[in-house]
Amino acid sequence: MTATASGDPARAVVLLGSTGSIGTQALEVIDHLAAHPCTPGEPGRVPAPRVSGLAAGGGRLELLAEQAVAHRVPRLAVSASAGDVVPRLRAALADAAARAGRPDPVTAILAGPDAATELIQAAGVGEGDVVLNGITGSVGLAPTLAALRSGATLALANKESLVVGGALVKRALRRPGQVVPVDSEHSAIAQALRAGVHEKGLTSPDVTGRSEVRRLILTASGGPFRGRTRAELAGVTAAQALNHPTWAMGPVVTVNSSTLVNKGLELIEAHLLFDVDPADITVAVHPQSVVHSMVEFIDGATIAQASPPDMRLPIALGLTWPHRPDLAGLVRPQPWTDPTAWTFEPLDADTFPAVDLARAAVAASPTHPAVFNAANEQAVAAFLDGRLRWLDIVAIDAAVLEAHTGHADPGLDDVLAADAWARARADELIAARTR
Repeated sequence: MTATASGDPARAVVLLGSTGSIGTQALEVIDHLAAHPCTPGEPGRVPAPRVSGLAAGGGRLELLAEQAVAHRVPRLAVSASAGDVVPRLRAALADAAARAGRPDPVTAILAGPDAATELIQAAGVGEGDVVLNGITGSVGLAPTLAALRSGATLALANKESLVVGGALVKRALRRPGQVVPVDSEHSAIAQALRAGVHEKGLTSPDVTGRSEVRRLILTASGGPFRGRTRAELAGVTAAQALNHPTWAMGPVVTVNSSTLVNKGLELIEAHLLFDVDPADITVAVHPQSVVHSMVEFIDGATIAQASPPDMRLPIALGLTWPHRPDLAGLVRPQPWTDPTAWTFEPLDADTFPAVDLARAAVAASPTHPAVFNAANEQAVAAFLDGRLRWLDIVAIDAAVLEAHTGHADPGLDDVLAADAWARARADELIAARTR
């Protein structure tokens, strides 16, 4: 860590998935904090983190180069393994530096499937620093484990790594409260939990087992197909599934939101993050997406976190937790002087069975959630490629789960083997449906 002009420590941040939705918004937050310097003792003035490493898939090298130059980042990682990726990135860096009128800051480029994991060690982050994991998919597991082993705070936007390797994540923790959730729903729960006692799970700095929580309420927008019957969803196209009414997200997450698989994964994530029984986690459909989730305590009080649907708020909290940064001018607060109506509806589990499927996966074994996630990733890819109907996505997930023999105490090899088996089995079932 380094000190700012105010004398407060500036956290080093390694940003994984920097060219995706989470990554680009995280850099907007960092720019905002840098433009509003910290004043000692002033609430909301949090030192801007220092970006010590960026990792991306490699599909947007020009953007990665611009980010590195703008933020003077010394180390980059790209997961692409093509032999020319490093020279192409070097050329993009030279162009970006010339346009900005400053030197190329990058001293090291890591490439290959393990590059993001290697970057965490190369950046030298530790306790007091932050790794923001915004990678999409189960490939985020290894970086999640590396971040925890480093001692840094893990700002977790990659729900799949927790779903896939929950037991491994728990073992990799170096201290209580090392994980800060970035998903809007789980960030909301973490904020609401501070209204009472809940000394359990991966996010609590104290782990005594004491809790005043009765249940968690995950809110769901309902996606683009809320209110429709299964019969009305028979001919859903990729364009329709990608047309989310509230959030702008990547294609996989957006399709998962349309099937409510995303909410099933979030239920598993909430169970693992907060150590709450899945039976005590309720899903409520809230189309306005203003209440991001709620906590009901044992006295009957329910604490809700409400804000406009803007991911920069939970991202900022992930970077500065437990402090709240002043985001005036960046995040628009809820306009309380305008007429406002919020509605809540029960989940239609017959049309959207993914949440119940997630509950069943959690109950079955520690590897069943990994199988659920892997099968779903294959099914979503096939749907986006036009090889699978939308209604068949969750059907494939269910069939693969039913065929899986779980592992009671999995290690990393067991989790990876379950993941690989599920993908192969899902591909077989997808091929059979497209003949």
